[in-house]
Amino acid sequence: MIDISNMYKIYKMGENEVTALNNINLHIGAHEFVSIVGPSGSGKSTLMNMLGCLDVPTSGTYILDGQEVSKLNDDMLAEIRNNKIGFIFQRFNLLQKLSALENVELPLIYQGVGSREARERAIESLEDLGLEDRMHHRPSELSGGQQQRVAIARALVTKPPVILADEPTGALDSKTGKEVMGILKNLHSKGNTIILITHDNSLAIQAKRMIRISDGQITEDKEVAK
Repeated sequence: MIDISNMYKIYKMGENEVTALNNINLHIGAHEFVSIVGPSGSGKSTLMNMLGCLDVPTSGTYILDGQEVSKLNDDMLAEIRNNKIGFIFQRFNLLQKLSALENVELPLIYQGVGSREARERAIESLEDLGLEDRMHHRPSELSGGQQQRVAIARALVTKPPVILADEPTGALDSKTGKEVMGILKNLHSKGNTIILITHDNSLAIQAKRMIRISDGQITEDKEVAK
């Protein structure tokens, strides 16, 4: 599903250069549940941006679902993101003026799906997350856990091959955070490829495989013992 070879990301800060990613080599197969863990400044967020096609590397290659994406322009990257990756963010990133249903419909509208089909698929996605009685509520009328479930429904509605979850429990209390992790585990059991980005070891070890990053390099890559 994901093949990264010899990836570097170098930022220029005035006359200085900062190497955020230093020769990353990574393979993630279809249907894996992988966590990427590291402290602030480790390169974890930069790697997430690469995996999510939000940025491109300075050098190296990235093959996503059989397609080389590391040299694509912004428009092509946007198309890849909309078709290949479902994003779940710490702060939900829901549009406040839209209902839960309208938020979930958006990725389908961007794909050019007809309005009737988009609505049907969005309703189904929300129902799968237990939100059938909240789909016409705006985000401000929902709890944090409900907002994150709307965000998960939005990530899933296009049936992307990869789900990228960036600190998905960071804005939630511990009980709700456990519920969200349970949803991710259930999605994995149904065959989804899940990549969890976190600084929290207690979350990272709930994946099947844990990758640790430090100073822009992968320092550990291991199966998680259960």
